Amino acid sequence: MTLETTLEDLGWAEDFQSQLTEEDAGLTPMRISEVHRSKIRALSTTDAHLLVFPSHITSGDVAVGDWILVDGDIARIVRVLDRRSCLTRRAAGPDLRKQLVAANVDTLFIVTSCNADFNEARIERFISMAFEAGTTPVIIATKADNAEDAADYVARAEKLSLGQVALAINAHDPEDLKRLAPWCGPRQTIALLGSSGVGKTTITNGIAGTTQATAEIREDDARGRHTTTSRALHRIQGGGWLLDTPGMREFGLFDASEGINTVFQDVMQYADSCKFRDCAHEGEPGCAVQKAVKSGELDPDRLKRWQKLQREDSLQVETVAQTRKRSRTMVKMHKTAKQLRNRKVDGD
Repeated sequence: MTLETTLEDLGWAEDFQSQLTEEDAGLTPMRISEVHRSKIRALSTTDAHLLVFPSHITSGDVAVGDWILVDGDIARIVRVLDRRSCLTRRAAGPDLRKQLVAANVDTLFIVTSCNADFNEARIERFISMAFEAGTTPVIIATKADNAEDAADYVARAEKLSLGQVALAINAHDPEDLKRLAPWCGPRQTIALLGSSGVGKTTITNGIAGTTQATAEIREDDARGRHTTTSRALHRIQGGGWLLDTPGMREFGLFDASEGINTVFQDVMQYADSCKFRDCAHEGEPGCAVQKAVKSGELDPDRLKRWQKLQREDSLQVETVAQTRKRSRTMVKMHKTAKQLRNRKVDGD
């Protein structure tokens, strides 16, 4: 694979250039396009390279979109550069840990569809994740050609966050896909996120010129099948880059309080006026949030969704803090026990 491009075309910016030091002279900047268990594929200005992880870096430390410095003479990854944005989620499974989803993304396309897949709670979760990551969310509702009133889905989406941009499109229509052009220009990186079968792969095929397999949503329950099974970076015809992700039905937020509060600014403006700072907004005296609900100024369902995300995020933060505290305590106990054993030996 021959590229013959520039670092700037790959998405290189001053954010990354400023991190280079004299010690990095001779190292080659590359951008990760695929991450596998023991190796990655990365793009340089001339070619795509398959690189094996060194001992100090694992697959959990990097994400598609990351910039790395490579010693070209021995094809060794030296270090990962700090990110300008980083999409994360809570990793699947019982262990409470963060999973990297994508790095250095400028715009997050949150893809849903104009049918039963459209779910306000899920979209709010994705928008929260986008704001927490430092990227711009754009909601895309596909299958507009099959909807009786696609404009209604756009209106519902725009209400989910102040100033939110939302579009309803037919992902199979090249003219409709041109509406995505403002976010797909040179040096721009976009990522697609949404449940299976909503049209992410169709959008990818349309704007990146690829030919990945697609799978439609089942009409009986609006649930789709997975067609994208791994994350990868694709060149966009407009000159930018697109990062496709597998469909995700579960997306646990991880330490995302700022993102949540940004999405729910309408709730926060009332919460800031409550009589008590620790108000739970569940019936306490002087609660401005409940007053807004009773007066019809605030949608009670929106309040419930905000409270659910707040509880989820707070619980995870507390659990992580408890785990770290327990770990520090165990280390301290181990050191104390070792010191006592050493004293006993010296005393003998």
